[in-house]
Amino acid sequence: MKYGFAKRVQHLQGSEVRELLKIIESGSVISFAGGLPDESLFPIKAVEDAFEKTFLSGKKALQYGVTEGFTPLRDLIVELMKKQEIVTTTNELLLTTGSQQAIDLFSRIMFNPGDIILTENPTYLAALQVFKSCEAKILPVSSDEHGMLPDDLEYKIRKYKPKCIYVVPTFSNPTGRVWSMERRQKLLEYAKRKNVIIFEDDPYGQIKFDDQKYLPIAALDQSGTQVVYTSTFSKTVVPALRTGWIKGPHQIIRMMTQAKQAADLHSNSLSQQALYHLCTDFNLDNHIKEIRAVYHNRMKIMLELLDSANIPNISYNIPKGGMFFWVTLPENIDATKLLTACIQKGVAYVPGKPFYVSSPELNTLRLNFSHSTPDKLREGMSTLVDVFAAESKLQNV
Repeated sequence: MKYGFAKRVQHLQGSEVRELLKIIESGSVISFAGGLPDESLFPIKAVEDAFEKTFLSGKKALQYGVTEGFTPLRDLIVELMKKQEIVTTTNELLLTTGSQQAIDLFSRIMFNPGDIILTENPTYLAALQVFKSCEAKILPVSSDEHGMLPDDLEYKIRKYKPKCIYVVPTFSNPTGRVWSMERRQKLLEYAKRKNVIIFEDDPYGQIKFDDQKYLPIAALDQSGTQVVYTSTFSKTVVPALRTGWIKGPHQIIRMMTQAKQAADLHSNSLSQQALYHLCTDFNLDNHIKEIRAVYHNRMKIMLELLDSANIPNISYNIPKGGMFFWVTLPENIDATKLLTACIQKGVAYVPGKPFYVSSPELNTLRLNFSHSTPDKLREGMSTLVDVFAAESKLQNV
């Protein structure tokens, strides 16, 4: 039977990362592909205790909740954000089903077909999926390891009059970059000048490997009118709770709340109540310190093995936090084509191509270091480096 789908479905695209994970999980492959936290670090007892307290609070805990989310948890998040110097109120905060839903709801209320969105290039794949589904036009801004290049940013704001600028400035996915304070301030300055909203996506900001303070762009927005900010508990507690949040100007949050009512009424209120108990009765700060230490150690193991690779013209970032290495292979190697050979050898990564808005660099790839144990890291990276070295020699013959 031929089904009469809406025209907008032609803009829906599957996630190449998600499809890759299906293949990997079906076999014995060491995966550096998914951006997964390590489940051995999940605070299982604390989560169990939090849910028990939720159930003990009475049957009302199992009832429908308000669309905005469990109010005590929103109040608590307001206090958590103060530690990042982000000033907001409970009424300017919406709880969502992960920060991914925050991107989706924002896009639904903001973008008409043809509206311009400026982004880094490469950038978060799933955000690109959402923007394309809204038929927005996505334009890349030239960037380096410090963030968007101010001259190109200013030029494209002036020329294209974008509705939004989407950025992941702290330990970004996929590149792991950290924007400099100067670049964050420049972005805010240019956006204010032309009244362009900034969407700051910050899922990894808490996972840092040094004592530096990486101030969110939202903290610099003293008026609270220019930046919409989203984050999540998925990387610091557990992903399965699917609880994220978004803060922004009251008018935007109110419209997103109405869109959420049409989508799902409210996110899982049981998880939200449990998260509230966990955050009040469990030392989340110490737990995050443990995560940082473990991931930092794993990052150093991966770095050591990359450094030892005898491959000319290979380059990579040294992450200051987050979960990823961004690797550039010799120019004549196609990371997408090479992936098949790597999977056959029992190791996998994500090719860089799907993260690009345009002009993809086919010799790039993303490696996740957070999920694998040190032994698996060494085993998988040893194989991966051998495949890269062999391909490099072959391409140079």
